[in-house]
Amino acid sequence: MLDILLPILIFSALALAAIGAVRRIRLWRQGRPSPVPVLRGLAAVPRRYLVDLHHVVARDKVMSNTHVATAGGFAAAMGLAIVVHGLGLAEGVLGWLLLAASATMFAGSLFVARRRRNPPARLSKGPWMRLPKSLMAFSLGIFVVTLPAVGVLPADAGGWLAALVLAAVVAWGLAELVFGMTWGEPMKHAFAGALHLAFHRRPERFSDKRGGEGRSTGLKALDLEDDQAPLGVETPADFTWNQLLGFDACVQCGRCEAVCPAFAAGQPLNPKKLIQDMVVGMAGGSDAHYAGSPYPSPERGDKPVGEHHGTPHGPIVAREGTALVDAETLWSCTTCRACVEECPMMIEHVDAIVDMRRHLTLEEGATPGKGAEVIDNLIATDNPGGFDPGGRLNWAADLDLPLMADVERAEVLLWLGDGVFDMRNQRTLRALIKVLRAADVDFAVLGNEERDSGDVARRLGDEATFQSLARRNIATLSRYRFESIVTCDPHSFHVLKNEYGALYPQGQDADYPVWHHSTFINQLIESGRLPLAPGQAQRVTYHDPCYLGRYNGEYEAPRAVLRALGVELVEMQRSGYRSRCCGGGGGAPITDVPGKQRIPDMRMGDVRETQAEQVVVGCPQCTAMLEGVVPPAGNEATAVKDIAEMVAAALDTTPPATPASHDAAASQATEEVLS
Repeated sequence: MLDILLPILIFSALALAAIGAVRRIRLWRQGRPSPVPVLRGLAAVPRRYLVDLHHVVARDKVMSNTHVATAGGFAAAMGLAIVVHGLGLAEGVLGWLLLAASATMFAGSLFVARRRRNPPARLSKGPWMRLPKSLMAFSLGIFVVTLPAVGVLPADAGGWLAALVLAAVVAWGLAELVFGMTWGEPMKHAFAGALHLAFHRRPERFSDKRGGEGRSTGLKALDLEDDQAPLGVETPADFTWNQLLGFDACVQCGRCEAVCPAFAAGQPLNPKKLIQDMVVGMAGGSDAHYAGSPYPSPERGDKPVGEHHGTPHGPIVAREGTALVDAETLWSCTTCRACVEECPMMIEHVDAIVDMRRHLTLEEGATPGKGAEVIDNLIATDNPGGFDPGGRLNWAADLDLPLMADVERAEVLLWLGDGVFDMRNQRTLRALIKVLRAADVDFAVLGNEERDSGDVARRLGDEATFQSLARRNIATLSRYRFESIVTCDPHSFHVLKNEYGALYPQGQDADYPVWHHSTFINQLIESGRLPLAPGQAQRVTYHDPCYLGRYNGEYEAPRAVLRALGVELVEMQRSGYRSRCCGGGGGAPITDVPGKQRIPDMRMGDVRETQAEQVVVGCPQCTAMLEGVVPPAGNEATAVKDIAEMVAAALDTTPPATPASHDAAASQATEEVLS
């Protein structure tokens, strides 16, 4: 009987899955066009899955091994089941391989069941809670029905009743794992995820797992010359089709939720819920069936699930009535990319959020808080504070800084950033200039020719103002000759390094490297150009700026500098690529969405746990956010210092000994001995 039932079940499940796949693809194709190399992308899936994606999954060793056993076992078992039971080719070793694959899958499913027995809050529940049973049903059912095929049991073992029971168990597993893979059940991520890896919006992410050259973190530029192109994303269908595909690949593991600073602070953002809302909008309907953590709400505790509705061509954010997402959810994001860094499916949450912000800012003029004022200031004065642009160098009147307009050529162009208008950051800049001069670096500044880099405008969604500032800065830079740009602002560093390139005139490229000052200082130390007198006997901790670390992969250089200074470096529990954001990025201090607590307060709590005397930073926004924290009663405020200030304080100012001074010292020592 099984010989008849199994082929029917297997090929029926495959046929229904194929129908579901066509339906699912049609949902994705509602999005805007996005050309992709189809064959090359499909061919790259094995490596992208086994190498590029799996290094993220492998951060949780137990679940990594569980995933290998379960997913690998299922892929092998399903393929072999088609051959052995679907086509009836059980001769030789194939049947035994199917037994091994199904047994491996069953072992993995036991660990899945263990994880789901008392799941962490970040995991979605609901339909996901039956997944371990479905995995067990498929693997155990296939294992048992294969035993007669390899001769371990007689073909008629158990009679027709046992055959029907086994067929029902296999059908259960096939329904969840094959049919459900394309019809929207928990296993949907397997189908969508594979195609997402093939047609990823940022294929360059797969060229290098971590560090420098292969990273892709710069926002995509809008074509402002195309009158037909939408300015940002208003409806789910305004996303590109492969962005919609990426949303559909979400496995609802909640890793993004667990690391999101806004969610932890009780602001109305949960990146996992946001992605699921985009899936709801793509398919049409409401979020009533969402089974994970909702958006926090300072007023109501949590925002009720089921009140958000959407359609593919309806607004994502509505000014009146219900929609998919509330505007304050989008404005809560600090763009720290912690969600993107942790996502095992490599979904680009930040891209989606900024795309939606672009519509709100450019089309509706609905930037909250002081956002509109900041954008007006950038347009009128080229800086977000609205300061007189002619006063960029007032703080350095006594430093006699060389201007590029005068020298026209220098080893280093020092990009000052808008910290020149902030008294606290002026101390950092003065320290950095002291360090450069101690190393005898040939540098110059643009002075009043420098404009805001445009970072904050772009993160607030004002692509037009960003591109205007960027193109004028590019025109200024092209007039001078320098070997590299150095800046102490990771946000300026990021846009200069990763986002200006798309805006250069055709045929012209940026032919210079851009360095964060911590990296450049480390180069000076390693080359012996910087005289240091180590011995700052201090216990310090280092805070990784998001736009230096997660955006640009620089974690080691600042720590190497601190080790060269001889300080005791203690790491916070969340450091490196898992560093907690200070709350200062993405225009968050400007939009100022309230939560249950402040993000910088949480970060300074991390600092106090280390019992460090001071926290070292490498970003003016991080400095401002962390210094603005009021310590709890009975606690002293932890000092916040930029790494340039640490190095400037450790400079060896002892004048080099001359031969004459050596002779005099020797004569004096001889006289003392003789006397």
